[in-house]
Amino acid sequence: MATRTVIVHNRFQLGTSAWKFISVGLIIAILSAICIVYCAPYVYLLMTSFKSAGQLSEANSPLLPSDAVNFTYQGKDLPLYYVPIPDATGGTQTRTLALVQPQRDSATFLDPEHPDAPPITWSGRIRTLSKVFTPSFHPENYLTAAAQLDLPRLLLNTLTVSIVGALGAVSAAALVAYGFTRFRLPFGEILFLLVMSTIVLPPQVTIIPTFILFQRLGWTGTLIPLILPHFFGNAYNIFLLRQYFMGMPAELDEAAKVDGASPWQVFTKIILPNSRLALAAVFLLHFLFAWNDFYTPLIFLSGNQNSYVLSLGLQKFVQLHSGQANLLTGAALLAMLLPLVLFFMSQKTFMQGIVLTGVEK
Repeated sequence: MATRTVIVHNRFQLGTSAWKFISVGLIIAILSAICIVYCAPYVYLLMTSFKSAGQLSEANSPLLPSDAVNFTYQGKDLPLYYVPIPDATGGTQTRTLALVQPQRDSATFLDPEHPDAPPITWSGRIRTLSKVFTPSFHPENYLTAAAQLDLPRLLLNTLTVSIVGALGAVSAAALVAYGFTRFRLPFGEILFLLVMSTIVLPPQVTIIPTFILFQRLGWTGTLIPLILPHFFGNAYNIFLLRQYFMGMPAELDEAAKVDGASPWQVFTKIILPNSRLALAAVFLLHFLFAWNDFYTPLIFLSGNQNSYVLSLGLQKFVQLHSGQANLLTGAALLAMLLPLVLFFMSQKTFMQGIVLTGVEK
């Protein structure tokens, strides 16, 4: 008698498309979790900047900007609380009551719906109860922070340092990179290595002689020490532009020279117009660096508050208003606003400039 073999098929076997769908879902979930973790501090910063000082002093206040709700009774504003009151069934019922008289281990409340009814005595510590809040935003925190920061003056000084310094950094780096890529210099490779070696030189090593130099020139307390050094080039910027210039065909230079162009005309008419992305990337890098710089302004601008930049102004603001988190976060967001807008508006140009130089970050 022949024996039949029964093959049991797995009904739960997943196909290729199902595994792809699961993989994509896992990747999206992981990226979403990373995004939430990364953005959470900024959301908290934004929410805190719109809160009132009264909400910040409450331990059980909600995350969203809100104000405590009061009940006006006989010309007095009584705060409302969520109070658990025993009911007839032996359980508790949470009611919204107005606090009349707080005591150590008890409190007297009033029912806002029936203000003429006898007061309700509740046993317990009042700090264990939660106040009633209603959503309320306070944009005036930004106006207060801007006024106390003297934001227009700080913003003008910071923009001057950032923009003028960035223009100087781009100009100097472009000239040096052009020399390294288009001219046969004696010991050119050695000179380039010497320039690159300055990257590993800590700025603290040169800050003392630099400070003495600017002090003898009478420039300390002004914006000049924050701007002038960048007109002498930066090794990292030089490296970025050199990598970009090396990728440009030399035939363009030769064709221009055949037409009678001088090296300076080749630089201004050929090299620079075709390097807009790289130049924009270097400009943005230096702009963001100068905007956030705190160490250099702290050394060279001490003693002259009229020359303070945003980083120093924020540091002084924190010292004066350390207990007012709503004003501190508002001031921080005001300082972050322009760099964030500039970066997101020019993000595509910035990333293309970095990638095309051969140094992807």
